[in-house]
Amino acid sequence: MRKIQIDATNKYYTELNQEIRKAVAAEVDEIVIENVLGQRFIADGLKGDVTITINGVPGADLGMFMNGPTCIVHGNCEHAPGNTMDGGSIIIYGGAGDAVAHSMRGGKIMVRDAIGYRGGIHMKEYDTKRPLLMVGGSARAFLGEYMAGGLIIVLGLDQEGTMNERGIGSGIHGGEIYIRGSVKETCLGIGAKIKPYGKEEKEVISPYLREFAEIFNFKPSVILDDQFTRIGPISSRPFANKYTWE
Repeated sequence: MRKIQIDATNKYYTELNQEIRKAVAAEVDEIVIENVLGQRFIADGLKGDVTITINGVPGADLGMFMNGPTCIVHGNCEHAPGNTMDGGSIIIYGGAGDAVAHSMRGGKIMVRDAIGYRGGIHMKEYDTKRPLLMVGGSARAFLGEYMAGGLIIVLGLDQEGTMNERGIGSGIHGGEIYIRGSVKETCLGIGAKIKPYGKEEKEVISPYLREFAEIFNFKPSVILDDQFTRIGPISSRPFANKYTWE
């Protein structure tokens, strides 16, 4: 197993990403990046089985177009990690900004703490590719906006009871959102509705709950038997009446 370490102190993001790409081209198995402070576009477009451990705070668009690598962030993350990501994993031991998993079409993103606005916007799926966004903390307004596929799970471990953010699933026309606890109908966006949650749905999300608990080192029993609110689309064309057809 080949492992290298890169010090990102005072490095412009272009230089840092050139070093990462050079290491991947050399078939390095693990890259550890120290002292990351806002450098953008880390792991963008990368393919392969490499594991990239990031110690610090990566900038925007971490893992954009990525297909295969695993990025492990020991710290918070700026906006849009996993933008249009096609495969692989992003594991964040902290929180993340707005538009997490923007247009994500494969792989998984797990965030230990909270995320910002418009998490999972435009997520999509095709055939066996079903992307996953899982959040341990809370999520701000417009979660799952224009969602066309995939799965979002929000545990809300930083709060208890009702999720009061507005616009949940606004314009959703595919995929599903699971939120631990209750959600007021008034918080749903246009095109979204609350659907039944029972044994079958619990079996769908339970493996992800166990995986999340194992990664972030807490007992899965804390959440496995809790009630979740399941949110999905009213139809595949929620804005059909907004168009004029001849």
